[in-house]
This record gives sequence, structure tokens and C-alpha cells, in this order.
Amino acid sequence: MVSTTSHDGLAGHTSGREEPLGGYGLLLASFLAGSGAFAAWLDRSGRAVPERVELGDLALVSIASHKAARLVTKDRVTSVLRAPFTRHQNDGSAGEVEEAARGHGLRLAVGQLLVCPYCIGMWAAAALTAGLLVAPRPTRWVAFTLTALTISDFLQIAYKKAEDTL
Repeated sequence: MVSTTSHDGLAGHTSGREEPLGGYGLLLASFLAGSGAFAAWLDRSGRAVPERVELGDLALVSIASHKAARLVTKDRVTSVLRAPFTRHQNDGSAGEVEEAARGHGLRLAVGQLLVCPYCIGMWAAAALTAGLLVAPRPTRWVAFTLTALTISDFLQIAYKKAEDTL
């Protein structure tokens, strides 16, 4: 639980439930340190960084990031990766599950990250963007696969809906 002593700058932030602010801080610091280290390495590597992002790459990374985030946070098969940090709540639709974070401190913070597709989306987008700068061909292949899977998912949903209405 977050300390609530009067000299603590975080006192009064929470509304009675545990908010693992220290864990969030560690996750945020990790993301920023990794991003900063990558940017510094990229600068020293002498690799050319494009002046602009191509619209096609923006669309590819956006859709692929969405799918990667859903796979990490909701997919039934990847629940084995989330299990140390989460608790199964319900079966979702289309092979997805609903889970809740468990534990305290850093474990709870990691669990909350792993069940939030919006939160993981940032990490996925950053990884794919970095991949495009360092290894564009394999990154586009992975992003293409994730994007094709996203389109396939939407077609499956539309097909099922059409079946149900006939």
C-alpha cells in the first residue's frame, strides 16, 4: 500500500485501494531508460533515421501494435505468461480471457500492465518502431503478420455475425 504519512508527497493520492505507485514508477523508469538507451545507441550507430514516417508504415505499426497488445493482454494461450501476475476472471469472446492483476507492489503493477491493452500498446508500438529503424525487413514481416491476423479476426467476427442473422 502507498504510504500515507503527512510528509509523503503521494499521501492522499489513492482512494483507499492499493495503487502500486512505486511499481508504476519502476515500470515507467524502465520504459524511459530503455527508450533513451535505444535512442542514444541509434544516434551513435550512425544509422540513418528517416526524415518522415511513411503513411503505410504508420498504418502497419498501428494495426500491428493493436494486435500485439491484444495477444499479450487478452489471448487465452498467452495467459501462461500473465499467470504469475494475474487471476482469471471470465472467458471473453473470440479466444480471449478477462483477468485481474494480483499481488502487491511491483507484482501488482506488472499485473495491471499485462491486462491493459492500452498500456501494453505503447510498449508494442515502441518496439515495432525501433524494429523498423534497426531491422526494417523482419519488422515489416512481423507487423504484416499481426496486421493480417487483425483483418482475419474482423472477418471472422463479421462472418459469425452474418451466420447468426441468417
